[in-house]
Amino acid sequence: MTDKTKNEGLSLTDQEALSFHQQGKPGKLEVVPTKPMTTQRDLSLAYSPGVAAPVRAIAEDPSRAYDYTARGNMVAVISNGTAILGLGNLGALASKPVMEGKSVLFKRFADVDSIDLEVDTADVDAFIDAVKHLGPSFGGINLEDIKAPDCFIIEQRLREIMDIPVFHDDQHGTAIIAAAGLINALHLTGRDVKDVKVVCNGAGAAGIACIELIKALGVPHENVLLCDTKGVIYEGRAEGMNQWKSAHAVPSEKRTLLEALTDADVFLGVSVKGALTAEMLQAMAPNPIIFAMANPDPEITPEEAHAVRDDAIVATGRSDYPNQVNNVLGFPYIFRGALDVQATTINDEMKVACAHALAALAREDVPDEVANAYRGTRPKFGPDYIIPVPFDPRLIYTIPPAVAKAAMESGVAKRPLIDMEAYELQLKSRRDPIAGTLQRVISKVRQNPKRIVFAEGEEEAVIRAAATFVNEELGEAILVGREDEIRANATSAGVDINRRGLRIENARVSNKNQEYADFLYTRLQRKGYLLRDCQRLVNNDRNYWGAIMVARGDADGLVTGLTRNYSVTLDVIRDCIDTKPGHRVIGTTVVLSRGRTVLVADTAVHELPSSDELADIATEAAHVARRLGYEPRVAMLAYSTFGHPAGERTERLQEAVKILDKRRADFEYDGEMGADVALNMDKMASYPFCRLTGPANVLVMPAFHSAAIATHMLREMGGSTLIGPLLVGLDRPVQIVPMGAKDSDIFNMAVLTAYNIS
Repeated sequence: MTDKTKNEGLSLTDQEALSFHQQGKPGKLEVVPTKPMTTQRDLSLAYSPGVAAPVRAIAEDPSRAYDYTARGNMVAVISNGTAILGLGNLGALASKPVMEGKSVLFKRFADVDSIDLEVDTADVDAFIDAVKHLGPSFGGINLEDIKAPDCFIIEQRLREIMDIPVFHDDQHGTAIIAAAGLINALHLTGRDVKDVKVVCNGAGAAGIACIELIKALGVPHENVLLCDTKGVIYEGRAEGMNQWKSAHAVPSEKRTLLEALTDADVFLGVSVKGALTAEMLQAMAPNPIIFAMANPDPEITPEEAHAVRDDAIVATGRSDYPNQVNNVLGFPYIFRGALDVQATTINDEMKVACAHALAALAREDVPDEVANAYRGTRPKFGPDYIIPVPFDPRLIYTIPPAVAKAAMESGVAKRPLIDMEAYELQLKSRRDPIAGTLQRVISKVRQNPKRIVFAEGEEEAVIRAAATFVNEELGEAILVGREDEIRANATSAGVDINRRGLRIENARVSNKNQEYADFLYTRLQRKGYLLRDCQRLVNNDRNYWGAIMVARGDADGLVTGLTRNYSVTLDVIRDCIDTKPGHRVIGTTVVLSRGRTVLVADTAVHELPSSDELADIATEAAHVARRLGYEPRVAMLAYSTFGHPAGERTERLQEAVKILDKRRADFEYDGEMGADVALNMDKMASYPFCRLTGPANVLVMPAFHSAAIATHMLREMGGSTLIGPLLVGLDRPVQIVPMGAKDSDIFNMAVLTAYNIS
């Protein structure tokens, strides 16, 4: 491995990558039960004797496995490690990090459960024998990182043997995304698919799959020239041939890539850096279409191509250029559609349908999420936007229906869908809320980068989070601490501290030292502090230094809390920064569980809020919900629901609702009610007068202790993701992470600080 790895346009050190994979639970996957496992009855239902009933049902009718087990949403990612990510044949075990990553992408983008399986053999027959018996366990098989020509043989034979989809993504994923881009490029240049002349350089798995699919789209066989390292593959050639190359040999007098490209319309590159030269590009037809998909460096860069031909349309595999050919646009959604109709295979009709759906999506007006990913410039269908971007939220409900429909029409769907509109609505609900929310926030911050202070700058987790903040191009990260300690710990963490955008701030040597001490003294002199006390705080307490930096406008926001109690840290912050006029300082925790996002308030500040304070808390929390992109539905929680059982403690909540009525609050709210009623529409239906139109997504707790207990339990018991408490109501952006937070948590809070969630 090299010392640095190029990934998504960012420079990452090996140590950073190793730390990422090692921290917490090693690896990137875990298994979480989907049914309760708390009582003896639960265990009896889950295993013996309750499990006997579904066993008998499946034995009588094998299709019932899709009703009673996870098979219908489970894909195996299988490799023998003979062609890992361009790293070559490093073996099955070495491929495991890649296969885990693929499984994570299945879950993240299409809510497909996936497990990685590494088969320790390079023998084709042994590999096939190992995989073919796994059919009962999975709804689909994704083959990955298997060398050619073995991958062709393995996929073909497994497809013949197994009655579930078997899909080699290295072949077909690249082909499908490239085909989508080609459809749009042909449209832009006014070409007919039946007349276009195509040259593909690279006769491995991806190259063969690309030309097979474009022929399925309608490109004539004789119009495609396939080239390998020995030149054009023509009828009669004997050297370096195999059955897969021979299938695409055509009569031709051309022998070199340059000759093949003369007057050609399209170049498909799945080969090596520099394979397409300026001379070759110059020889192509007007408005050449270039798919330079070699990774990490394309056959020709867009800059190089446009320097020679300003009429060229260029796509690459890189995220830092327009028109990225990214397999994640395809495989999660293809399997999603295939699984949902219980397809027995993924055929050409389904691949073509996916390509056409992707192409059509790129021609539509883009939503804000896509515009934000382009840093404020709203992309429009054209030469620099012929392929959708991976974080387009419409992919999940656009591609699977197209694939499912093609499966049904081509006769490979065992369980056809009846109501496609209902299916699309179901798909929309599968989106990962936190990933989507944070991606929107990150995109907005990129448009307006910020200077964020990381107060505990000597901590390794903080250093890693700061480096990620800079890598994501969100602004400047300011690490507060002793420079020698920060540099030593950065070296230990494998972080390059000298990267642009990272800087170190040491209070003791800063020329702002006296200015900051005077500022603090002005604020605290009537609270019992002497100037020398303030000087000591500025010199020794990094939270004071960071908070004053923000208060004085020398930074835009502060993240802290890793090594100190929340309330103590908050007291320091409030010594330096005022409450925003007309607001109240509260803590709001974002809880994400099983596709649902709920905000809980107040989880940090008010111990036993009054009715007025509860109304303020509801208002602040509703504002946070809107900042995160949710329309607030606020429930004032209690142990009682609408007066039953009656109690003195519920009166504050009832009064808070009346106060919101008087204020004419511009969001939905009601209460008091129990959490079960607030979150369950069936139970809420027992109270037809309730003003909430759906399950509550903002829960106002009756007291700090109940809020803290509830969120801490959720955090420690697992099954939920918690962000926060988010500190809102201050006049400057500050966030306090929980003690012992991971670097990913610190980064998330830094992003929300830069976004100014309050």
